Amino acid sequence: MHIRDLPYADPGEPDARSGPRFLLWLGRNQLSGQLKSLGWGLLHFLGIAALPYMVGLAVQAVIDGSGTRLALAGGVILLAGLAIAGGDTMLHRTAVTNWITAAARVQQLLARRTARLGAALTRRVAAGEVVAVSTGDVEKIGWFVEALSRFAAAAVTVLVVCVGLVVYQPALGVIVAIGIPVLAIAVLPLLPRATRRADHQREKAGRATELASDTVAGLRVLRGIGGEELFLERYRLASQEVRAAAVRSARMWAVISAIQVLLPGLLLIGLVWHGVHLAREGRVTVGELVTVYSAVMLLNYPLRHFEEIAMAYSFSRPSAKRAARVLSLERTTAAGGTEESTPAAPAGAVAAPVGQPVAPAGDLYDPATGLLAPAGRLTAVVCGDPDAAGRLAERLGGHPAFETDLPSVRLGGVPLDGLPLDTARTAVLVQDKDPVLLSGTLRSLLDVPSSGGVGPQRALAAAQCADVLDALVQGSVADDPMDAHLTERGRSLSGGQRQRLALARSLVTDPEALVLDEPTSAVDSHTEARIADGLRELRAGRTTVVLTSSPLLLDRAERVVFLHEGEVAAVGVHRELVVTQPGYRAVVTRETDEEAAEEAGTARAGHRPADDGPGSAAPRARVNTIDIEETA
Repeated sequence: MHIRDLPYADPGEPDARSGPRFLLWLGRNQLSGQLKSLGWGLLHFLGIAALPYMVGLAVQAVIDGSGTRLALAGGVILLAGLAIAGGDTMLHRTAVTNWITAAARVQQLLARRTARLGAALTRRVAAGEVVAVSTGDVEKIGWFVEALSRFAAAAVTVLVVCVGLVVYQPALGVIVAIGIPVLAIAVLPLLPRATRRADHQREKAGRATELASDTVAGLRVLRGIGGEELFLERYRLASQEVRAAAVRSARMWAVISAIQVLLPGLLLIGLVWHGVHLAREGRVTVGELVTVYSAVMLLNYPLRHFEEIAMAYSFSRPSAKRAARVLSLERTTAAGGTEESTPAAPAGAVAAPVGQPVAPAGDLYDPATGLLAPAGRLTAVVCGDPDAAGRLAERLGGHPAFETDLPSVRLGGVPLDGLPLDTARTAVLVQDKDPVLLSGTLRSLLDVPSSGGVGPQRALAAAQCADVLDALVQGSVADDPMDAHLTERGRSLSGGQRQRLALARSLVTDPEALVLDEPTSAVDSHTEARIADGLRELRAGRTTVVLTSSPLLLDRAERVVFLHEGEVAAVGVHRELVVTQPGYRAVVTRETDEEAAEEAGTARAGHRPADDGPGSAAPRARVNTIDIEETA
C-alpha cells in the first residue's frame, strides 16, 4: 500500500476484542509494508554491524604492515557506508509509509463505525474519548506499527552480531553474548509501572479533552450566564492534573533511558578491562580487541530500538484499547442480526435505479409503543419525557440504540433493523434535537443525497430561512448567500438560525419518511407557525413524524399521537385531545399539578373560566407573553 493509493477501498473488519488483538490485526494487514521496512532495516543495521569487523581488520593490517588487507578493509567500509546510507533512507521512507497507512486505516475504520452508529455512539462513549481516539490515539497506534519493523531489524542485527562475536573471538564474544540480552531485558521490570503511569496520563488527558470540547461547544451559553470563568478554572485544574501525570510518566521513562545508558557503559568497562588482560597475555590481538569494542559500542544504536518499541507499545496499548472499544460497538438488530444482512426486496418496495438501495414504502409503525404514522400524512407525537422522545426518534430511524430487546420498527411492514444501513437511511431520515452543521459554504451544506424532488430554495423557504440568508450575506464577502461560509457548527448563527438551516437540509433530502425531534424548539412562535405551514405544504404526500409539544405544530398536524409511559395513550387531533386528555393537556400547556387540580375542581362545580366565551370548545391554552429565539 502506497500513500498515493489512500484512502483504502475497504479498510477491512478489525479484530476489536481487545487492544493487543487489534494491534495484531493491524500488523497483519500491514504485512507487506512491514517486510519491506524489515529488509531495508536489515541492510542498514548489518551495514553498521560490519564496520567493527572492518575497522579491526584495518587496525590489524596496519600493525602487520599489509597494504592489501588495508585496502580490502577500506573498500568494504566504503560499501558498508553506502549500505548504511541507502538502507537508512529507505527504512525511514517505508517506516513512515507504514505509520501513515496504518493511521489512515484506523481513521477510516473509526469514521465508518461513527457513520453506522450515529448519535448512539456518544451514548456509549464520551465525546472527549471519541476525539482522543480519532486524533492522538491514531498517531500512537501508527507509531507502534512504524517502530515494529525497525525493532525486528534491530533484534536480528543484535543476534547476528552476538553470534558473530562468539565465533570471531570466543573469549570476549561470550561476555557480549551474555551481557547484551541482560541489557535488553533489564528494563522489563520497570515497564509495568511506566505503562500504568502512561495510562493514568492518558486518562487525565481524555478527561481534559472532553471538558474542553464541552466548554467550547457551550461557550455562547456560558458567556450569556457569566460562567466561562468557572469552566476555565475547571479546565486549568484538569490541565494541571495532566501536567503532573505527564511529569510522573516522564520520570519513569527517564529512569529507563538512564539504565539503557548506564548498563552498556558498565558492560564496556568490564569488556575493555578483561580484553586488556587477554591482550597482555597474547590470547587476543589488538585488532580483535578493537573489533569487539567497536561492535559493542555500535550495538548501543540497535539496542535503543528495544527501548523505543517498549515505549511505543506502552503508549499504543491503551490507545488501541480505546479504539477497539469504539470499533466493537455494533448496530445490532432486534433479531440479533447486523446491518450487513441483505434481505430480498420486500413486496411493495419503491423501485430504485440499478446500484441504489431499494427503500420500502408505507406506514411507519413502532410495535414497542404502538405508534402508527400513516403513509403520506403529517403525524405529531407528544411525549412528556424528552429523553424518551429522543430514543423513539432513533428507533424510528432503524437505530435501536442498543435496546436489542425491543421489536424492530417497520416501514411498509419491513423491519428497518434488518435492512442494510444505507437502505434504512434512504427510507427514513431522523433529525435529532441537536443537529450538527459542518463548516463550509451553505451550498455544500445543502449538497446532500436526495430524491431531487425538493430544491434548496424551496427547502430554505419552507424552513423560513430568509433572515438567515441575509445574515450570511452581511457577514460574508460573497453576494450569493449560497456561497457564504458557515463557521464550525454554525456558531456564528443563533440557535434558531442553526435549527432552521438543519431543517432545510433535512427537507432537501426528501426521504420517504422524515422524523423530526423538536425541530422548532429554538425559534419564536411567529416563525414557528410559518415553519409549521411550510412543513405541511412541502411534505404533502410524504410521511412525516414530528416529536414536539408545541401547540402550533400540533394544531397543524393531520394526526396527533399522545404517548404516556412508553405507550400510545390517545390518538386524534390537537383540538380534541386538549379537551379530552388531561395528561396531554398538561404536557402541551405546561400545566402544573396544582393548576390541574384547581381546574378539575372548577369543572366539578359546574363553572367555566370567566374569560371563556359561550360555546367555547376547549379551555383557553396559556401562551407565553414573550417569545424569545434562543441565541445559544
